[in-house]
Amino acid sequence: MIDATEPKAQVLVVDDDPRLRALLCGELGVEGYGVSEAVDGQSALIHLRAAPTDLILLDWTLPDFSGVEICRRMRSSGVFTPILMLTGRDEVRDRVEALDSGADDFLLKPFSIEELLARVRAQLRRAGYAQAAANRDRLELADLSVILSTRDVSRGGRPIQLSVREYDLLVCLLRRCNSVVDRESILREVWGENHFGDDNLLDVYIRYLRKKIEASGQPTLIQTVRGVGFMLREGETRS
Repeated sequence: MIDATEPKAQVLVVDDDPRLRALLCGELGVEGYGVSEAVDGQSALIHLRAAPTDLILLDWTLPDFSGVEICRRMRSSGVFTPILMLTGRDEVRDRVEALDSGADDFLLKPFSIEELLARVRAQLRRAGYAQAAANRDRLELADLSVILSTRDVSRGGRPIQLSVREYDLLVCLLRRCNSVVDRESILREVWGENHFGDDNLLDVYIRYLRKKIEASGQPTLIQTVRGVGFMLREGETRS
């Protein structure tokens, strides 16, 4: 069991079987983990945008997307949280497909709770959870700081009030600071997989965000990469 003095590792259980989901959440909770749950892939993706997660237990068969497709979407959008795939598929080609899609481990149903917990511990060790736990609640670039658990945003110690969408957009870029994030990935992550609105909406919210986090006399933070997307990186001082 986890030492109560240490921060809890946060585990997301993604499974549409209510009985199995309740069993897994209960056992993980007893072991001292913080547990969240999702019934399908869309709910899982939304949760990952909103809350820090250290490990994902992901069922292969879901009502909307397969576990393999969810893995691919997470990895392509820059989410590298460890994934333990749960499945009844026992063919070698299935295991290869799961691992190639981005899963870190593969557990065949039915499984024992003891083995599942051992694999959970192994994945957290491998991901360096103990070292990362103290820092995973804070995202920073230069003098810009975001505390995920409280959604507090500040720059140079000055609190900044953001709307829900502005906050999600900032976190999306901040998680990949110094890297270009393409427009499609931003729209998918911030507005959802089924967003079919005006693409100019992103530019509108980028302007809103710039006004709030880039005051006169401060270095710019949001850089436009024309024809591709945006990147969070410290730039020249605004006049």
